[in-house]
Amino acid sequence: MLLVHARTEAMLTLRNSEQILLTLLIPVALLVGLTLFDVFDLPEPRIDSVVPRVFALAVMSSAFTGQAIALGFDRRYGVLKRLAATALPRWLLVAGRTIAGLVVVAVQLVVLGVVAAALGWSPTVAGLGWALLLAVLGTLSFGALGVLLGGALKAEVVLALANVVWFVLLLAGGIIVPPDSMPGVVGDVVALLPSGALTDGMQTALVEGGVPGWPVFAVLVGWGAVVTLIASRTTKLS
Repeated sequence: MLLVHARTEAMLTLRNSEQILLTLLIPVALLVGLTLFDVFDLPEPRIDSVVPRVFALAVMSSAFTGQAIALGFDRRYGVLKRLAATALPRWLLVAGRTIAGLVVVAVQLVVLGVVAAALGWSPTVAGLGWALLLAVLGTLSFGALGVLLGGALKAEVVLALANVVWFVLLLAGGIIVPPDSMPGVVGDVVALLPSGALTDGMQTALVEGGVPGWPVFAVLVGWGAVVTLIASRTTKLS
């Protein structure tokens, strides 16, 4: 039942044109655009600096924004109520969505990796394992945030708010502009956001081939644990 449910959730996401725009087309466009055009200064080769940022964006787009919007509209149309009335236990509903989210992120990263390789990206092999671990932790952390938002508010509010948060985190959440390039306390705060931590960790793993510092993992795990606890108390079926 778990595998069937996870496969169904993943296929629904991958067949949805709006989700494809958010999870694949926009990240691919940014990957190509930021690599080929000198929008802002980046170390050479530009592709090496762009890939970790776009990977972090892809995880956030799918696990947070896509999850929040999908959950909000599932509640609106009574999908969760109908599933809860079946033989599927609640833990399986959550686990199925989680596995589906990880599958979608894996598809994203493979597609983006192929495009990046075509643009000349040559990743540091030593950091690939750490990047994979960060992608899993980032998916779980952002997924919890998506459930928190999509499980508590009306679908129309979720749609608007999820997109606003996406833009804010993209521009000022440590993805495009690194936290250490921001002034004073602003950079310190951004480094404590899951977007800033994930991007920083991806940069360390994929560009430097090193082991991300423990604060990166602490931020992702901490956000995931705290938000999951809150979401478990606030999520509604309708």
